Amino acid sequence: MAASYQDLKIYELYGDNDPQYPVVISVPHAGRVFPSTFWNMTNLTEQALRGNEDCYMDEMLMPLANKGIPILSMNIARAFIDVNRDQIELDDHMFEDYPADRVIFENSRCRSGYGLIHRVTADSKPIYKGLLSYQEVQQRIKDIYAVYHQALRKMVNDCAEKFGYCFLIDCHSMPSKICSIMQDDAKIDVCLGDLFGQSCPEVLSASLKSALEQKGYEVLKNVPYSGAYTTFHYCEPKQKKYTIQLEINRALYVDEQTFEKKDCYEKIMSDLTESILQTAVKLKTLSDESV
Repeated sequence: MAASYQDLKIYELYGDNDPQYPVVISVPHAGRVFPSTFWNMTNLTEQALRGNEDCYMDEMLMPLANKGIPILSMNIARAFIDVNRDQIELDDHMFEDYPADRVIFENSRCRSGYGLIHRVTADSKPIYKGLLSYQEVQQRIKDIYAVYHQALRKMVNDCAEKFGYCFLIDCHSMPSKICSIMQDDAKIDVCLGDLFGQSCPEVLSASLKSALEQKGYEVLKNVPYSGAYTTFHYCEPKQKKYTIQLEINRALYVDEQTFEKKDCYEKIMSDLTESILQTAVKLKTLSDESV
């Protein structure tokens, strides 16, 4: 029997009834839902897979929905399918029946096990007991991946139509260990990835960076991440559709081993949402020509 995931609720959409700012939020990696059939493919527990997840990012951003900023949050777990990847980012070695006539897509994410379908957990444990069916994964793309991106595309288009331009902020959390791969004394609280200045005008990224820095956070641009699929795919400057990838150091607000919230969780949530709202207010005052 062919796999089908059409009964799953793929995403949640908040605050879209009456948008007040030229800003939309996407949260692709906070989902925790696995289809029931997945558990026959793995020996791992849900807890073991949570390292691949951007813990609580959907919850942290929720106050923005009440301020008129739409939020699209993915329900399906990142370890099942990663919607911040191109659908062709597949590791052919994961399949028992990878088509001989299909191009083998090689990039660093696939090689490290974090392509469209994750091969390993955050601590490098193999996720699957055996090889996967190529056709089953195509159903994941059709029933889950495509549904999410149809919703996100509509949000961006609706925003641009209403305000004349759209600023998509793709929100993530990053493991603290990635923040120490530069010099030992580097302190990174937030990374803003704008494809090295290509995905949005400086006035947009600078506004968000300044708002976060005023809250006391150390913000770097494009280090350690410059942006991934969403940042690139939804960036259409000629259509005045701009993107930025926001990554917050996960250790600031959660215990990375137990995934329990730290005492400062509420403050981090307040600082993050206030910074984004401050940026949204400023963007609304900009003339169409300035963006």
